[in-house]
Amino acid sequence: MRIYTRSGDKGETSLIYGQRVPKDDLRVEAYGTCDEANSAIGVALSHLKKEDWEGKDAFMDNMKRIQTVLFHVGAELATPKGKDVMWELKKKHIDDLEQAIDQWDQDLAPLKNFILPSGHQASAGLHLARTVVRRAERSAVGLGEEVNNPYVVSYLNRLSDLLFVAARYVNQKVGGEETPLSPDV
Repeated sequence: MRIYTRSGDKGETSLIYGQRVPKDDLRVEAYGTCDEANSAIGVALSHLKKEDWEGKDAFMDNMKRIQTVLFHVGAELATPKGKDVMWELKKKHIDDLEQAIDQWDQDLAPLKNFILPSGHQASAGLHLARTVVRRAERSAVGLGEEVNNPYVVSYLNRLSDLLFVAARYVNQKVGGEETPLSPDV
């Protein structure tokens, strides 16, 4: 299979089921931003070493599951309204995010003020991924009724929360330092 098809050379791309749309279509923006967020998560995780902390494998397994679900969320966004999706996001996937948030958050010191995205490279990368997920969420909201699955926006909202907690959790586990927002500039 060739990587290039030349079918997008005039500024159009295909959704799932073959419908052609401009590459700047909001649906393309939404699923493309999910892909970007997934890549940002992968880059962040690449900064973690095998020996970073006891129990890191469970964290990594969870993050890889999240990346897989995020890939499928992108596929749902690439599916035109009214068409069957190949894989369906369910409430269980949001519940899984909430469970991970609660588990990781219980080990963290309560926040007393805002923090700047910083610390260990993996943590800073997870903060970056969080902001990309927020952009995907805004695009999905902009699609309104065109989104087939009502759980998509909720999932993206919760995923950004999870990435914030994951960034703090990684900083704590690897000795990264959180930088509080200074009121003085």
